[in-house]
Amino acid sequence: MDITTYDIFKSLLNNLGVIVLIAFLLTKVRYFKILVADNERIGLKGQFILIIIFGLFGILATYNGFPIKGAIANARVVGVVTGGIIGGPIVGLGAGLIAGVHRYAIDIGGFTAVACGIATIIEGYMGGYIGGYIKRRAHGKNIKPISAFYIGIIAELTQMTLILLLAKPFHEALELVKIIAIPMTVLNSLGIAVFIMVIQNIYGEKERTAAEQAQKALIIANKTLPYFRHGLDYESAQWAVKIIHQYNESDAVAITDTEKVLGFVGLGEDHHKAGMEIKLFLTKKTIATGNYSVGHTKCDIGCNHEDCKLSSAVMVPLKNKDTSIGSLVFFSKSPHGISSVDMELASGLAQLFSTQIELSNIEKQKSDLNKAELRALQAQINPHFLFNAINTIASFIRTKPDSARELLVHLGDFFRKNLQRTTDLVSLNKEIEHVKSYLAIEKARFGEKLNVEFDISEGESCFVPPLILQPLVENAIKHGLLPKKNGGIIKISAKKQGTDMHIAIIDDGVGIKCSLNESTEKGCGIGLSNVNERLKNLYGDKYSIDIGAETGQGTTVLLRIPIE
Repeated sequence: MDITTYDIFKSLLNNLGVIVLIAFLLTKVRYFKILVADNERIGLKGQFILIIIFGLFGILATYNGFPIKGAIANARVVGVVTGGIIGGPIVGLGAGLIAGVHRYAIDIGGFTAVACGIATIIEGYMGGYIGGYIKRRAHGKNIKPISAFYIGIIAELTQMTLILLLAKPFHEALELVKIIAIPMTVLNSLGIAVFIMVIQNIYGEKERTAAEQAQKALIIANKTLPYFRHGLDYESAQWAVKIIHQYNESDAVAITDTEKVLGFVGLGEDHHKAGMEIKLFLTKKTIATGNYSVGHTKCDIGCNHEDCKLSSAVMVPLKNKDTSIGSLVFFSKSPHGISSVDMELASGLAQLFSTQIELSNIEKQKSDLNKAELRALQAQINPHFLFNAINTIASFIRTKPDSARELLVHLGDFFRKNLQRTTDLVSLNKEIEHVKSYLAIEKARFGEKLNVEFDISEGESCFVPPLILQPLVENAIKHGLLPKKNGGIIKISAKKQGTDMHIAIIDDGVGIKCSLNESTEKGCGIGLSNVNERLKNLYGDKYSIDIGAETGQGTTVLLRIPIE
């Protein structure tokens, strides 16, 4: 190897050493890491900054080159091709233009200035185009150093070809290419691969951070979701922002509804307070559009407080179905301080919170429905039963005054317990007492035509929905026994079967044939259907009522209640 080639290798190695050192230092700068890791989301401003950075790499390499035969052997291609690989064709082309125009314009350009200037522009675009193609083929995975090495070889061969085509005189261009082709192709391609290896630390750090954030998200979700079971309000929001701020590195966290700040903790809480009207423009935009928004500067956020130290934020909508009901906001005190990991964490938590809030609303609607159904049953029973009971008691007043007094006591007990049924569940024993008060009055009405037996083992108890048995007993009397000439017997039993309590109302009447799934003449009536729907709403479809009947043999209505 002659001394000229050795000097080229030595010079290029020194050049690459400087470039790699600066690249390593840049990877420690938070803003540069955000630009590299989130290059698909940085927008035109971010792309422009990357163009400047990698264009300056090209200029630095040109100045640090090795003069040879009226030209410059340098590592300019390393910066522009790497910029293209990382930022895409636009960044590569822009960096190539900066470094290429500079290469042509400086006084040390020599006879290859035009060829090298054009080659630099083409190489930058080529790095972005080929790099993007490889990423697409690899389904979005990052470029491997070996792939970057091959891209570098293609770029350098392109430059050598353009020198031969454009530089004059040709024999000098050919002599130059013979000397610089091998060292520049090998070392600059290696430099691009090393540059990519250094940059990959950012991708690796991003993946590690994403894994840590995923773990944090699970912890945050586990600790905050219980508060959202009661919906979105001041209490749940304030607890949630405290927990999020504890486990997340954001400088501040806020939760809002559509008009006010519900919870805020962190930097700026002296003027961003719970109960205040939403003043941030981006938050209003997020709620209005239902899409997340990112503010990279204090101006973008739109806080008009002159002493506010918050400089960037990501706002994600909280939704109930497709309607925005509020927002979750992560703040940073640094401009462009919001990374893609922050966006993904905020989006993931917002989805979890939205789901929990929606479930809490469904639970509330379900509870309201159950209460409405209960009130409907009470409204149905009260006038119907009261009319018949008063007629019966009136007929007993002269002939059986003592019985009339007992019936009045039973009637009072029945309505007192009926009006007190506002809780979600009552004990089986209380429900049986309620039925007994009802049956005492019905027994007085129908005399020997109605006989009742109870088969409930001592100690067998559970909690049941209120007013769940009386409609079934009434149904057995009205549709089972009364159509039968001599009446009959109703048997009420309760037996524990595994994890369920099986409660049966059995009569030996005419046999009721109906379907709980039909609303026609074959339907089972409002009372029985209402009880069935309440059981399904509370416990699920598998706890619907079972009806067994044979004409002339009677009817069995079975309901199962889970024992909690």
